[in-house]
Amino acid sequence: MIITEDDEEEISELRKNLFNEFEMKDLGLLKYFLGIEVLRSKRGIFMNQGKYILDLLAEAGMVECKPADTPIVQNHGQQIREGAKLTDRGRYQRLVGKLIYLSHTRPDISYVVGVVSQFMHSPQEDHWEAALRIVRYLKGTTEHGLLFEKHGHLEIHGFTDADWAGNPNDRRSTTGYFTFVGGNLVTWRSKKQKVIALSSAEAEFRGIKSGLTEILWLKRLMTELSLHSSHPCRMFCDNKAYQKIQSNMIELSTWKWIDTL
Repeated sequence: MIITEDDEEEISELRKNLFNEFEMKDLGLLKYFLGIEVLRSKRGIFMNQGKYILDLLAEAGMVECKPADTPIVQNHGQQIREGAKLTDRGRYQRLVGKLIYLSHTRPDISYVVGVVSQFMHSPQEDHWEAALRIVRYLKGTTEHGLLFEKHGHLEIHGFTDADWAGNPNDRRSTTGYFTFVGGNLVTWRSKKQKVIALSSAEAEFRGIKSGLTEILWLKRLMTELSLHSSHPCRMFCDNKAYQKIQSNMIELSTWKWIDTL
């Protein structure tokens, strides 16, 4: 059990009540929990899954493998190919399941894990090789993780992007976003869109919608926790078409009407 609170007296009282009700032992400050390591310093709190990665390398027999510079090749084109050789589904699902858990502290593999997760029902040899490349990338980045520092503010902002028709099988786009609170990365996601976008602007617009939804949820959560910020929330994107739509209220109203059909 993890207890978090900014009031030491409240923690002591809760701990006392738990000890009276259950047989429990106080292990002190959180250091390791379900494969996640927590390190503290004057700079802040650092979380990573280095030991979990080493265990994964040992289980996959890749302790001596050559590290990869990137988790996936550019323009990978991963898809289900007719007549391609299948790989062991159980083995593939176990490996990808572990990679999904690793992505809790590794946003840099979130996208590629989402890619290989699409083939869990019928993995092929190419998909297995793509999953192993992620493992080889992790071999060279075992010390990567998340650092939480104090920046003196609680500003919320996010970044969003989308690839148009990136999936070769169904031509659907993939949305990606990540959000910061107080200068620290707190949430991120990479997911295929539910419908087929007819243009790059539409794909980006849907991606921005997902990012804004996340920011509004964070804003409401912080309000419930009595954490208030005077700074406006900000969303960043690099799509010129969307920026022009946003700057022209007539075009924006037309887009909203089309989007609700």
